[in-house]
Amino acid sequence: MPRASLDKQTHDVAAMFDAVAHRYDLTNDVLSMGQDRLWRRATLDAVGAQRGDTVLDLATGTGTSAEPLADRGVRVVACDLSLGMLTEGRRRRPDLAFVNGDALALPFADGSFDAVTMSFGLRNVPDVDTALAELLRVTRPGGRLVVCEFSRPTNPVFRAVYTQYLVRALPRVAAAVAKESDAYTYLADTIQAWPDQAALGRQIKRAGWSKVAYRNLSGGIVALHRATRPEDAS
Repeated sequence: MPRASLDKQTHDVAAMFDAVAHRYDLTNDVLSMGQDRLWRRATLDAVGAQRGDTVLDLATGTGTSAEPLADRGVRVVACDLSLGMLTEGRRRRPDLAFVNGDALALPFADGSFDAVTMSFGLRNVPDVDTALAELLRVTRPGGRLVVCEFSRPTNPVFRAVYTQYLVRALPRVAAAVAKESDAYTYLADTIQAWPDQAALGRQIKRAGWSKVAYRNLSGGIVALHRATRPEDAS
């Protein structure tokens, strides 16, 4: 399996996630020390979807972020680039609507969704601006965007400790749990190269979204960005 690099070729990213799909959720739970469950809950609350709404969960992985939406009576489309992730997701939740799709060319009509959400996937897209524009296109005017993504701890001391964890400990722990270290070395590399909270907010605004705001989770390890598609967007 090729290790995806920071140039993020789509086929390499897909192959990398295919290879870790079978233990992906367990590994995330261990590496985050259970914080991923809190992040998913915060994302769910930020989406604010009501029964009968239609929501796109992009970069759904095995569907862990789509499941609670479906359980609330939301019509959720669970979309991911990785066929391995989708296969694992369908095995666990055959009732969910899983769709294979690329964030750069989403297979949905304009204005299809009341809300769109993407958790820990925007970093992996080769062209973030195009992905944000595609999410805008498939969202109805007045609809919502929620992006949950790794970010930058705000406390300098904590940030230094966290960086050491990313570089030194995370790949070793992943090798023990998932029997795979390359994907998680890539994870550490992309987190460090990713823009901070304010910079990502500006990028979301440039893509055409309005009412852009964010809040930090776990001291800034993760940031939850929210935005709205303007009512007059064309």
